Amino acid sequence: MSTSTLTSPRTASTKRTPMRASRKQSLAAGIFYLLTFVSIPTLVLYGNAHKAGFITGSGPDSSVYIGAVLEVIVALTGIGTAIALFPVVKRQNESLALGFVAARTLEAAGIIAGVASILSLVSLRQSGVGALVSMYDRFFMLSQSLMPSINGVLLGTLLYRSRLVPRILPTIGLIGAPILFVYTMLAVGGVVDNFGPAAGPAALLIAVWELSLGIYLTVKGFKPSPIADAFDAEAAAKAEAFAR
Repeated sequence: MSTSTLTSPRTASTKRTPMRASRKQSLAAGIFYLLTFVSIPTLVLYGNAHKAGFITGSGPDSSVYIGAVLEVIVALTGIGTAIALFPVVKRQNESLALGFVAARTLEAAGIIAGVASILSLVSLRQSGVGALVSMYDRFFMLSQSLMPSINGVLLGTLLYRSRLVPRILPTIGLIGAPILFVYTMLAVGGVVDNFGPAAGPAALLIAVWELSLGIYLTVKGFKPSPIADAFDAEAAAKAEAFAR
């Protein structure tokens, strides 16, 4: 009896199908997107730093350090979302895809600059708090308020046209982006308070867009499409050539 006849159907059926290259990219992008939400606690963690008595007060600074670490994670994972999505979405429009990478990088730079300013408070608790907190607020406004609106337009357009995800997802981003952009510009001009009661509603749709996109990419991956198929075929060809 040949050895081939000894292989049970059960054994053969347990062989796993290799994950498609496009699925790997969507999974990575989804996880990165979900990780960008880890900085939400900084709204509380930085609370004491915004109080007038922070410099002359006492107590541990651990909450500021924890918030800083979380924001650095957000900066890095934000870039990760762009890197993971770029090889796929550039097939729809390379200029927009490159713009998304650049915008994410600029956003991350603003976040890191903001972290540097907030950490300076800890080192200068004896020198006065107002200027440095104001500096952090301005960096936050230009990086974590303005840039997400630009990212929403760039990536939302790419995903809407490519149909790599259900169109309802980028539609949310494309609606929310101009709302957040206008509000941020009004805040830059001093018309509204960037941390006022209307800030949350202004950013709500962008938050829903990014969170839902992260969940969808992690759980489902890209929808079947010519772009995803072409990416998988190219990745398979490169893997085969490397194996030789």
